[in-house]
Amino acid sequence: MLDLSRIDLEEIATALEDQTDYEHWWLINPQTGEIVFWTTDGGIDGHTPVNLDDLDLVGIDPLPSYVWYQDMADFAERISDAAAGSRLARAIQGRGAFRRFRNELHEEYRHLLPAWSAFREVRARRRAVEWLVDNSLVDEETGERFVAEHRDPDLP
Repeated sequence: MLDLSRIDLEEIATALEDQTDYEHWWLINPQTGEIVFWTTDGGIDGHTPVNLDDLDLVGIDPLPSYVWYQDMADFAERISDAAAGSRLARAIQGRGAFRRFRNELHEEYRHLLPAWSAFREVRARRRAVEWLVDNSLVDEETGERFVAEHRDPDLP
């Protein structure tokens, strides 16, 4: 089992959220917890192509976008400013929800950006730990303790 304190949870969260391309892959070394980035052209060192099957690493599959979408919906629902919540909830309807939500925050509700960042970060880190537990890289007790200690922050 890996030592959770030595793992870059933000990097795992980034990998879990990465919906951009099938020409690259985020991987974790199950012995060390080191995260590497593999591409079809440059392998893991950026220069030497290598077949994924030849590596003793675990692939980090991105989570479906609806998982990340739910964070936006929950944030819009839980903030105390009803007008802002309503506008943010409308912004996430239909295609382009992520862009519209981000734009609405940056253009109309800049004061909510720190709260959104904290909310999103906590959820992303919990998902990273849950992924580690699900892939038997961190024991369940450690994962449960982390999740219990990292609840959603209070929202304005």
